[in-house]
Amino acid sequence: MVYLARALELRDGDRVALEALPRGKATTATVAQRARTVLLAADGLPNVEIEKITGFSAPTVLKWRNRYAEGGIGALSDVRRPGREREIDELALVADTLSNDGKPPAELGISHWSARIMAERHAISFSSVARIWRRWKIQPHRIETFKISTDPALESRLRDVVGLYMSRPESAVVVSIDEKTHIQALSRTGPVQPLSPTHPLQQTQDYKRNGTTTLFAALEVLTGKLSANAFYPKHTNIEFVDFLGRVADAHPGVELHVICDNYATLKHQKVKDWLAKNRRVTLHFTSTSCSWLNMVEIFFGIITRECLKRGVFSSVQELEQSMERYIDNYNQDAKPFTWTKSADYLPGKMKRKQTINTQH
Repeated sequence: MVYLARALELRDGDRVALEALPRGKATTATVAQRARTVLLAADGLPNVEIEKITGFSAPTVLKWRNRYAEGGIGALSDVRRPGREREIDELALVADTLSNDGKPPAELGISHWSARIMAERHAISFSSVARIWRRWKIQPHRIETFKISTDPALESRLRDVVGLYMSRPESAVVVSIDEKTHIQALSRTGPVQPLSPTHPLQQTQDYKRNGTTTLFAALEVLTGKLSANAFYPKHTNIEFVDFLGRVADAHPGVELHVICDNYATLKHQKVKDWLAKNRRVTLHFTSTSCSWLNMVEIFFGIITRECLKRGVFSSVQELEQSMERYIDNYNQDAKPFTWTKSADYLPGKMKRKQTINTQH
């Protein structure tokens, strides 16, 4: 069907404005095309030709001719639609999410809210729930853990250890030592599919245990390097005394401050006897439930992620050799960890955690 129309009559001064409209920075491509349609109609082109030039359909060409004829240039803009009123009670959704300390009703059998479950509960879209949670900075899927120390010497030990990190004694060496116990030599029972451009590395879920070992490590706080490490089948006071000797040998002739966890094994009489013979070595203990104060724990997290987590080891010897190679490479580019929280800041934060724990 061909729609014919006579030349469209423009209002006074509108031609200049219509020709300038497509060049305006605030003009959308759609409005510019509408202005072009009106100008072509004003030049007397048949509607069928205007359709070919603009790409509009015949009814659309007629629509914008008529819209201009009735309302002028202003009628070419999109009509503001009132839209539906917002039906989501945002405060009710937030209150529902945070009620009962963020725990969903027991009858649902879930541990925490998800956006999809909450959307079903309030009969709204998943994206609406996610948007509201983002706006209110609510993250039900995340959880942070902490442990309260009951050590009566907490503050004094905290200040002692943090003081060594942030203000090392002159002409002295500070090392952080600990053991990573029960490291398993695991091997997979099935074939491993290699990495390819279209598939990640694949391996079977089944594994075989080939024994365990314990890694003792001493992290030099100033350099970030492991100045000593050793593997033992057990982690008793005998192994600890032996490792202390290795650490002392790695730093001969200097005052040595050793930060370690507050285990009873580390206070055994054999340890005390060794310290009595090695006066230049001083042990500094972290408080109970405060292993995070021991800087070598950071290294244990790194070696777990990069060496152990996906490793395949057919024997304890192979496991220990792999960790030795990793430590050698790590030391070549090791950088010190920087302790940033002062001894004045940490007690206050830990007391706030204690208050929260008591209130609940």
